[in-house]
Amino acid sequence: MIRKFKEEDTTKVMTIWTKGNFKAHDFIEKDYWLEIFNEVKNEFLFESETYVYEEENEIKGFISVFNNEIKALFVKQDSQRKGIGRKLVNYCKERYNYLALYVYEKNINAVLFFIALNFKNTNIKIDEKMGEKKYLMQWEK
Repeated sequence: MIRKFKEEDTTKVMTIWTKGNFKAHDFIEKDYWLEIFNEVKNEFLFESETYVYEEENEIKGFISVFNNEIKALFVKQDSQRKGIGRKLVNYCKERYNYLALYVYEKNINAVLFFIALNFKNTNIKIDEKMGEKKYLMQWEK
C-alpha cells in the first residue's frame, strides 16, 4: 500500500534514508549524510510531498517530491528489486505531469532504473560541494 507520509513515520523513513545513502553513494563521505540528517528530518520531509510504501505494517520505502522534483527515493535494502521503487515512481507519475531529479553519475543503478522508467538524461552538471558529476533526468506525460 502507498500512502501519505505521517509524522510518526519519521524515524523509520530516516533510517531507510541514511542506510540508502551510505550504500548508493559510497563515493561520498558518510559524514556528509550525517551532517544534513537533521535538516532532512526536520525540514525537508515536511515540505515535500512524501509517500511511503507499507506492507504488513512495515515501511519498505518512500519517495519525496518537491516542486515536481524527486528529492528522495529509497527502498529498504532487504526489499530492493521487488518493484517497490517502480511502484512509488509510478504512483507519482499518476499525480504529476512532469517529474525531474538529479542523480549522481556514479550511482549507475539509479541511472539505469530511471532510464527504464522513461526518464531522459537531459543535462550534466558538477556538484561543486561533492566534486561529482550528476545528471538531470526528466520525465513528462
